[in-house]
Amino acid sequence: MYLRIIKDISVLEVWVKSANKYQLFKTYDVCTYSGGLGTKTRSGDGKSPEGLYTIEPKQLNPVSNYYLAINVGYPNAIDKAKGYTGSAIMVHGHCASIGCYAMTDARIEEIYTLVYEAFVAGQKQVRVDIFPFRMDDANLKRYAAYKQDAFWRNLKPAYELFEKRQLPVDYHLKGKEYAY
Repeated sequence: MYLRIIKDISVLEVWVKSANKYQLFKTYDVCTYSGGLGTKTRSGDGKSPEGLYTIEPKQLNPVSNYYLAINVGYPNAIDKAKGYTGSAIMVHGHCASIGCYAMTDARIEEIYTLVYEAFVAGQKQVRVDIFPFRMDDANLKRYAAYKQDAFWRNLKPAYELFEKRQLPVDYHLKGKEYAY
């Protein structure tokens, strides 16, 4: 299983592995997220993060105040290297958000169950990649005036490689950027 969130169109995609690549299983509308385009940089900024994150079983919260919740893993190593702060960024229910990706309760129940079942079946981690928009040249040009442009251009290879190979990319930290 692999999750991908596209902020500007408010969707969460669930991809499942078949043979040696992932296929789109289902797309869910994100009820709401806060802060518009641009990644979270500090605790309390009201922004929702963008980047490449990892979910492990311990990040599932079946007793959340927001019905069910999955911690996306913010801040990751890149966020920390940049000095970004904040925590407890979730995909959760109740359709309300201050920095999280909120779903309806019915949607989070399906997504949570799919992630839980992936772990039960032996998957050790679930990647969740969060993009501001579909990372094509037209959108990069459209949003070029945003101060996040350099960060988005650093994310673009992850998006493009997944589109080409249908596999989440391996990455590492190089300075304060993603390297593929």
